[in-house]
Amino acid sequence: MYPIVRREQLADKIYLMDVKAPRVAQYCEPGQFVIVKIDEVGERIPLTICDYNRAEGTITIVFQVVGASTQRMVDLQVGDAFQDFVGPLGCASDLIGEDVEELKKKKILFVAGGVGTAPVYPQVKWLHEHGVDCDVIMGSRSKDLLILEDEMRAVCKNLYVTTDDGSYGFKGTGTAQLQALWDEGARYDHCVAIGPMIMMKFVCKLTKELGIPTIVSMNPIMVDGTGMCGACRLVVGDQVKFACVDGPEFDGHLVDFDQAMRRQAQYKTEEGRAMLALEEGDTHHGGCGHCN
Repeated sequence: MYPIVRREQLADKIYLMDVKAPRVAQYCEPGQFVIVKIDEVGERIPLTICDYNRAEGTITIVFQVVGASTQRMVDLQVGDAFQDFVGPLGCASDLIGEDVEELKKKKILFVAGGVGTAPVYPQVKWLHEHGVDCDVIMGSRSKDLLILEDEMRAVCKNLYVTTDDGSYGFKGTGTAQLQALWDEGARYDHCVAIGPMIMMKFVCKLTKELGIPTIVSMNPIMVDGTGMCGACRLVVGDQVKFACVDGPEFDGHLVDFDQAMRRQAQYKTEEGRAMLALEEGDTHHGGCGHCN
């Protein structure tokens, strides 16, 4: 069992947990993910690693309630435990394998959207700990949905906060903020974009026009997390890849986002039915037409 040692609500339907998992904490690197399972009947849920503490043997995960399984996770409190906590899975961030002195010569930008801030944070923190400066654009729909702002500000050189509704920081998307910075003379050698699929697509569209090499994390399309289900199949250039075993990071300028989003949509209906069954409990009578 893997006990929860800290639990915090970061925003509406967004939660943070520190989980005691010494072996995962010992070997994980920024960019990797874990699969958690509440109990014997629980769904296996892939979640990117937000932070880790090797000395204390803990892994920090951040999740957003989007279906029945994550709704069940909300009920877990400090002292409760996950039955399974598997990892580290996937490949570490490409930046981790580069020469640190060469990284110090680059101007690096991260663009984080929504809960995508969680997997961006450990990469920025790792760079900070190795003396590498970087800028971060961090966006959400509104101020109330921003997460990890103070933590991110402590480890990056410049933090640009954006909100779609203008309730805080720059009014507009992260893409619009990047364009504004470019128009003001900012230049970047490397970009990492993590967030909703549509956000990454448009960041890549802009960075391709600007000539900025861009890496994206395709964790939003994972289901099984071990390469068996095929849900995370995507086309990168002229090759078929699986986000959970070949990634989750890929060259964003080569990813076929339209195909990836179509495949992602195929898995939403079943989760929607599961959410109905959870909410309606004993009163759920199969009205969706798909229950046994």
